[in-house]
Amino acid sequence: MRLYKTVTVFSTLIAVFAVVFGFLLLDAAALGTGLIRQAVRSLLGLLSLSPSDSLLSAMFAVAGLASIAVGAGVYVLGTRFQAAEMGEGGD
Repeated sequence: MRLYKTVTVFSTLIAVFAVVFGFLLLDAAALGTGLIRQAVRSLLGLLSLSPSDSLLSAMFAVAGLASIAVGAGVYVLGTRFQAAEMGEGGD
């Protein structure tokens, strides 16, 4: 039962973080402002790269959707996990 509780807690935590982070990335893609977008633009500036705004928005949108999908997948897999004591049919 302890393993079940550990898997449930951490999979839910990871799923929530991934979904919230995905929405933050989508926000950065849609609005074109925000802390994440400015940090990435500064990091790319340090590397002497300057992608266009449309390319940067597309990258944020794809990364945001991927993060939300990963969060949903982790949550689904975490809810499918069963401890040995939980067996089929309540045995």
